[in-house]
Amino acid sequence: MPAHLVLIDALNLIRRIYAVQERPFVQSKMQLDNELAIETQKQVLFNTQNACTNALEKILNHQQASHALAVFDSNQPCWRHNLYDGYKKGRKKMSPHLANELPNIQDAFLQLGVDSLVSEEDEADDLIATLATKMSLHGQHATIVSTDKGFLSLLSPTVHVYDYFNRRYLDEQHVKDKFDIKPTQLIDLWTLTGDSTNKIPGVAGIGQITASSLLNQYGSLAAILQSDEIKPAIKEKLNNSTEQIALSRQLLTLKQNIPLGFNLKDIRLDTSLNKKENGNTSYDQVL
Repeated sequence: MPAHLVLIDALNLIRRIYAVQERPFVQSKMQLDNELAIETQKQVLFNTQNACTNALEKILNHQQASHALAVFDSNQPCWRHNLYDGYKKGRKKMSPHLANELPNIQDAFLQLGVDSLVSEEDEADDLIATLATKMSLHGQHATIVSTDKGFLSLLSPTVHVYDYFNRRYLDEQHVKDKFDIKPTQLIDLWTLTGDSTNKIPGVAGIGQITASSLLNQYGSLAAILQSDEIKPAIKEKLNNSTEQIALSRQLLTLKQNIPLGFNLKDIRLDTSLNKKENGNTSYDQVL
């Protein structure tokens, strides 16, 4: 039976849960015009940790995975920041109270049998993409638990994306409904339109409708750039954005070949129904 690895986009999960737990207290603070008291901060963090572990339990029960891993971003700027200093510029930083609580949340996850992987120069997204791709190449299954649209480009028969907060899979039909293209065309789409969430610019004057129409007609960005049949106005915009296109595509593309240095068996869930038995070595593959 194929292994099934659940990959938790940890900060995507934790920060959203923290925001929900903090919101009632923040609203009260705004009304009273003062900062949250230390005891209130502790209560929010306590509630957040409990809610995170409850969420993880629900995810594991729902997914019936054989393996699981929580993947965290580093506190240090990643390679994308070094490549483009505007990357994620202006995004709200994590609360220092929550940042200090992360080791405790990681310990709580470990109590449920889920270890944590913290990135260094790569982003958690790159590590998750690498893990999911390696699983797929070995004929195994991976489910990414995240609301981050960037993972949708990885969708395949063996790689799934699950939105825990809305209790739904973000599948090919979701991509079609939202972007009017295939998952394999998403990087090309965002290269053309830009990605406002991460402050990655696109080609000036090209929006989603135009970009999706071009991709449906030509199939890929490479084919679009090579075509002599595109309207002159669009062709000019593309020709004026050659360097921007190359940069944006590099920023948007998730790494899928990072050496990780551990075996799949190292992150096997002890409570899984799919334990290694009878000399089955499918869980020994090197990630």
